[in-house]
Amino acid sequence: MATYPPKVLIIGSGIAGLSAALHFSEFSDVTLLAKTSLDEGNTRYAQGGIAAVWAKNDSFAEHKKDTLEAGAGLCRESTVDACVQEGPDRIKELIEWGVEFTRDTDHPSDYDLHIEGGHHQRRILHSHDFTGLAIEEALIQKVRSHAKITVMENYMAIDLIMEGKLRTLTAASGLGRCLGAYILNIATNEIAPMAADLTVLASGGAGKVYLYTSNPDVATGDGIAMAYRAGARIANMEFMQFHPTCLYHPHAKNFLITEALRGEGGILRNLEGRDFMPDYHEMGSLAPRYVVSQSIDIELKRTGAAHVWLDITHIKPEEFAEKFPQVHSMCKKFGINAPREFIPVVPAAHYMCGGILVDEFAQTSIEGLVAIGETACTGLHGANRLASNSLLEGIVFSKRAALQAKNTLTSHVAPHAPKSLPAWEFGRAVDMEEQIDIVATWREIRTLMWNYVGIVRSNRRLNRARERLALLRHEVNEDYWKFKVNRDLIELRNLLTVAELIVESALRRKESRGLHLNVDYPKASPDEAHDTII
Repeated sequence: MATYPPKVLIIGSGIAGLSAALHFSEFSDVTLLAKTSLDEGNTRYAQGGIAAVWAKNDSFAEHKKDTLEAGAGLCRESTVDACVQEGPDRIKELIEWGVEFTRDTDHPSDYDLHIEGGHHQRRILHSHDFTGLAIEEALIQKVRSHAKITVMENYMAIDLIMEGKLRTLTAASGLGRCLGAYILNIATNEIAPMAADLTVLASGGAGKVYLYTSNPDVATGDGIAMAYRAGARIANMEFMQFHPTCLYHPHAKNFLITEALRGEGGILRNLEGRDFMPDYHEMGSLAPRYVVSQSIDIELKRTGAAHVWLDITHIKPEEFAEKFPQVHSMCKKFGINAPREFIPVVPAAHYMCGGILVDEFAQTSIEGLVAIGETACTGLHGANRLASNSLLEGIVFSKRAALQAKNTLTSHVAPHAPKSLPAWEFGRAVDMEEQIDIVATWREIRTLMWNYVGIVRSNRRLNRARERLALLRHEVNEDYWKFKVNRDLIELRNLLTVAELIVESALRRKESRGLHLNVDYPKASPDEAHDTII
């Protein structure tokens, strides 16, 4: 019987996708898709750092404890153990790949470790305040020079190709294996099938479903939406983490103020100048993110203010410029004389803790389909992500997915995708003449989600959101089948799918837990201590 080298398709180019490409390329040909340039995605904008037990006075037990406490009873303990215990080795791997973390100025042989909200030890390795960018640049350099990795920029996946949907194949049951995806060349609008023995979704989060977000424009939940349409199990979509401190300025787009500033003693104050966080949590401004975001939201509603202040005036200007050059530069750009002046901040949608449900090796409920990074729900974050655990999850699960797949894909009985797949069928679709409907619907969804499915929720608002999204779904589906697809229409369709998944998940949870706060169910319930699975 003829054998073929395994082919792996990776959709997404953040830390999860890039590191997965390097791991999978050890035994397979890899094609890596990036929706825009290879360096655009949430990883690039991760300022704070990556959490791992590094200091002698820290321990796996303490990191685990902090993670479980933040997760509010929904963390998968085996996943937490894996990430915490394998984290230091993955950090060493990043260093070997060329990532340069910031050193301690007093002890140059040691790394400078930050502390962030929810952590009780200094364990955040960082590269000043642009850690994600530093990691991404090092990984991109290795990926681009690798002979077995083909990079395709400005391409996006439209839908997964499922065995059971192909007329020429018969699946044993249901939709069968994932055989690859239909791929759009964004520059030409040409569509072609791409076969893969294994498809890896590493397409990031869905922050753009909300009006205010720290996420870049590419974060439209593409992987989650595609997997859902293909029949995969989706979990915990009600748990959207809102970053508590995004820069509030009419001309600042999606710029977050790193939590490390609060770790260095920054204090949140209302417009009256009062330190209000002790009213809500014993850790004050160092409380877990969800507590800080909810507290700010309540404070803003109580006072009618548009923002709160972050007070870092205790930090010396030269120290601020050296430790936080990106924040310093951005504040200066917008005329904020930090640290001598307070920084205006508001919460914004930041990180999706739910996603495509996977096992301990990133396998989804669909054979041949793996999900890693923010697009996956591994159980690490539970009902709330502990700060700087996301980059950790990305590198740990990219390695785990590759180790598991190696045994399967290199076996002499490994299943292979067909050499050819059916072409994309346009049917009677015509070119779209104008984009006004897409722009209007996009904004309507994001505004609706912000107003009705934001930080603080109620049954009335959630039901209203569900009704309005159902009407929009009818309109978007009509356009999807009437017009030839392009990036904007695909993203709109995906965004709407994610919005409906969030609302449906939120309605199913009859309690307040972690990131999900419903005023009709203000307390956590032991009966609800389980995942929400759709």
